[in-house]
Amino acid sequence: MNNDPKLLEELRTARREPLAPVEKALIRWSLGLGLTLTALLAWLSRAVAS
Repeated sequence: MNNDPKLLEELRTARREPLAPVEKALIRWSLGLGLTLTALLAWLSRAVAS
């Protein structure tokens, strides 16, 4: 890991910027898709095992 003092100082003083609407939408889509596919895979594995 890089312990550059300039980088550390910049990270300490940097302001947090809010997420853009498109970033929020991408996060929601990614979470929704991941949860849906996980549920589908769990259902499918139970259906095949039976």
